Amino acid sequence: MPANTAELLDLLNLTAAGEMSFLAAHPRTRMQRSYGGQVLAQALTAAYQTVDPERVAHSLHAYFLRPGAVDDDMRFNVEALRDGNTFSTRRIEALQDEREIFIGSVSFHDLEPGLDHADPMPTEVPAPDDCPRLVDVMDARFGAHSIWHEWDALDVRFAGDSSPGGSIKPGRHLASMRVWVRTEGELPDDFRIHQAVLAYLSDLTLLSVSTVPHPVVFMSNQLQTASIDHAVWFHRPFRADDWLLYDMFSPSASSALGFSKGRLFQHGKLIASSAQEGLIRQVDSRALLS
Repeated sequence: MPANTAELLDLLNLTAAGEMSFLAAHPRTRMQRSYGGQVLAQALTAAYQTVDPERVAHSLHAYFLRPGAVDDDMRFNVEALRDGNTFSTRRIEALQDEREIFIGSVSFHDLEPGLDHADPMPTEVPAPDDCPRLVDVMDARFGAHSIWHEWDALDVRFAGDSSPGGSIKPGRHLASMRVWVRTEGELPDDFRIHQAVLAYLSDLTLLSVSTVPHPVVFMSNQLQTASIDHAVWFHRPFRADDWLLYDMFSPSASSALGFSKGRLFQHGKLIASSAQEGLIRQVDSRALLS
């Protein structure tokens, strides 16, 4: 996976393979399957190549149909479903070896004035500099492992959870977690890139929140996990190379499925929301690495 911001930007550098088709290189990884956030970011980037440059993505919805092979590049085919006066809709499919592994849709909108309100940012959250790196938390809890460094292009700080003894007290939500996150380096000013990076990072910790109240380890060989569907709504301008507070909670887990929701804040403003359902199946043992 990208080890720095430059490699993350390379991930978003798609090659045209037709009027509405694009090729995306797969990064090197020790994981067994493609990281969902990678596919989301590349799909959004592909869709952006086919719309009026004045239109901005406001929602992304996706299903992960099959595990992505880590040794094969992806082809993204885009279909123009609608181009209206202020909205455009695109359907995207990702294929490997002619097998569909992902389908999604993106809606774009001309920016316009309108009503404006938002939930406030949570209070009493420690500042990023006062929070440990997530990789250090993982090392301390589960032992040092190279897999924690698959996302080194991101600077992720652990700001607390609602596990027994955690800093977030269970209230409206039994399962909660917060992280601060940004890219480890500066990004270009192109807002499309910042949205793609947010899609990339939105998948990193979201499903794991659904296991917080339970005596299981999310990244362990006793739990089989996989993203099934994922959605992101972009509300306001932001920069993905500046600190974002990712406030996450899980309303439900049942039938080996975990459901989680997230809110992303920057400088006190709600800039995006996310939701995800994924597999959290307890197993006797599974391999962590390929």
